Amino acid sequence: MKRTVDPMPPPVILVTGGAGFIGCNFVRYWLREHDDYNVRVLDKLTYAGSMENLEDVLDDPRLTFVKGDVCDPATVDEVMSGVHTVVHFAAETHVDRSILDAGQFVQTDVYGTFVVLETARRHGVDRFLQISTDEVYGSVAEGAAAEDWALMPRNPYSATKAAADRMAYAFFVTHGLPVVITRACNNYGPYQYPEKLIPFFITRAMRSEPLPLYGDGRQVRDWLHVLDNCRAIDLLIERGEPGEVYNVGADNERTNIEIANIILDELRLPENLIAFVKDRPGHDRRYALESSKLRQLGWAPTAEFDTTLRETIRWFRDHQDWCDRSLERSRAYFEAQYHER
Repeated sequence: MKRTVDPMPPPVILVTGGAGFIGCNFVRYWLREHDDYNVRVLDKLTYAGSMENLEDVLDDPRLTFVKGDVCDPATVDEVMSGVHTVVHFAAETHVDRSILDAGQFVQTDVYGTFVVLETARRHGVDRFLQISTDEVYGSVAEGAAAEDWALMPRNPYSATKAAADRMAYAFFVTHGLPVVITRACNNYGPYQYPEKLIPFFITRAMRSEPLPLYGDGRQVRDWLHVLDNCRAIDLLIERGEPGEVYNVGADNERTNIEIANIILDELRLPENLIAFVKDRPGHDRRYALESSKLRQLGWAPTAEFDTTLRETIRWFRDHQDWCDRSLERSRAYFEAQYHER
C-alpha cells in the first residue's frame, strides 16, 4: 500500500506593527509577491494602526491578524509559533510625541523589541529583520552617513530606536540570532498616519488650515517611497548578511518647505497657507544616507519623487474619510499640540 506524505506547510512570516503605515504596505507587497507564504500580523492597534489599513486583504486566506502588544511575552510567544521570518516594524515613531512623553517610546521601542527578539531566539526563527531608522545617526551636516558611523540620536524617539537597533545586534552576537538591520530614510506613500509631515500638511491644506512649518523650513530629508522600502526589506530577507546593517536611502533630498510647496501646488492652494512656527527642541537639520552596501546587492529606488509624491497627495485627497477617522483617534493630541499654531 502506497503511503501518502503530507505536504509541508507554507513558511510563515510574522509582521509586527503590520496595521501601521509601512507595515500595512509591506503586508500587501508580500502577499502580492510571495504566494508561497502565510503572513501573520501582530498589532496593538494604537492610534496609528487600524484594521482599516488592511481592509482590502483581510479576506486573503494566507493572512492571519492577531491584536496584541509586543510588550506582552505571552502574546508574542503565541504568535511566534512556527514562524520562519520576523519583520519587526512595531514601534512608537513620532518625534513630537516622544518629546512630550518619552516613556511609552522606551516601553514599546526598547522593551518591546527585547521581547520580540528573545521570543524569536527561543523559537529558532530563520531570519529577523529589525527596522531601524536613519535618525539614529543624528543630524548630518555634510556628506552622507555610512553604516559604520557612530550613532548620535538627538531626540527620545531616535534614542529608543538606536537602543532597539543595538539590542538586535547584541542578540546576533550573543545568541546567534540571524538579525539583519535596516536604517531607512523618511518614507512616504498611502496609509501614513496624518501626524507625519507629508500627510499632516495634506490634511491641513485640504481644510485650508495653516501648515505649521518648524523654524525656517529648510530642514533636509531624504524621501523614499514606501514600496521601494518594501522591496529593500524583501531583498534583505533573502540576501542580507546576519549581523549587518543596511542603509536604505533614495538620494532624494528635499527641504521641508519644498515639500509644503509641492503639496499646495498639487491641491491648487496658495503658498500663504504656510505658517512658520517656533522650531522644535533638538530638531535635526539634515539626514542623508550612503546606501552603496544595499545597492551592491541589486537594489535601487524606482519611484520618481515628484510623480509619486503627487500620487500620494491625490490618495489622501481621495480618502478624506480615512483621514478624518484617523485624526479623530488623536483629537486631544492635535488640539494640544497645534491649537495655538
